[in-house]
Amino acid sequence: MTQENAQRMVLGDVEVLRIVEWQGAFRPGGELVPAVAAETWSENEDWLAPDHWEPETGRTVQALQTWVLRSGGRTVLVDTGVGDGRERPDSPEFHRRRGDFLGLLERVGVRPEDVDVVVNTHLHADHVGWNTHEADGEWVPTFPNAQYLLPAADDFHFGPGNAYGNGLRKDDRLVYEDSVAPVHRAGRSLLWDGTHRIDEHLTLESAPGHTPGSAVLRLASGGERAVFVGDLLHSPVQFLAPSCNSCFCLDAGQAAASRRRILGRAADERELVVPAHFGGAGAAEVRREGEGFGLVRWAAYGRG
Repeated sequence: MTQENAQRMVLGDVEVLRIVEWQGAFRPGGELVPAVAAETWSENEDWLAPDHWEPETGRTVQALQTWVLRSGGRTVLVDTGVGDGRERPDSPEFHRRRGDFLGLLERVGVRPEDVDVVVNTHLHADHVGWNTHEADGEWVPTFPNAQYLLPAADDFHFGPGNAYGNGLRKDDRLVYEDSVAPVHRAGRSLLWDGTHRIDEHLTLESAPGHTPGSAVLRLASGGERAVFVGDLLHSPVQFLAPSCNSCFCLDAGQAAASRRRILGRAADERELVVPAHFGGAGAAEVRREGEGFGLVRWAAYGRG
């Protein structure tokens, strides 16, 4: 595996592997984070380009990636990407996409049966897709020995009891039926709300707004800290304008409040901020600057 596909860092007693399934141009900045002024992008070109924004096209740069944490003798996956060959008519970027996700994991020594815990920070299509794979015409858990930690509020919102996200998007039902329901049927799921402690180093915490059950995963070990924030952030411009949401956030007020709270704590406690879709280094340390936050440094990795 190349450096671009797998990167490694150690935080205290936890090994962190970043597995990049795909990275490239995505939606225009003005579409992805609509409330951010056009000049904000151009005025910050020196550090947004080329890893997070393309000045020549105005398109953002995004990544599909999974974080593998080796903690307390167990292997934990944080989010599982889009999946293989899924029907996603509402999302052309993901529709019937094929990828080598399991191959990427195998090249860093992670086989499906080795995974102990799967964390879905929320239940959008690009965070749960490899929860399952197709076997004999049925969707079954990809990681047969893992406990899948699912936010209870998202499970309800996107599930049949709420008619699959209030029936607003066809994809929501498809995602639930092929990537979430099979995990429940197999008895591999655990629904949680508020906070959930995985081990002495890892704790899940609700941060609603992007979706009703959106969560962050906090890592604290040996004086090192990080927070895996899922889709709390889609672009580094949201450091500068934390009240501005992505076009995918379901509750604007809640999303902005969660973003400010998590970034504020990260700045105060020097937590490395690890969003789900940042290109480039994929993680950053931030500081308070006026009404927003500034970049202290990008993450530093070794070879995966």
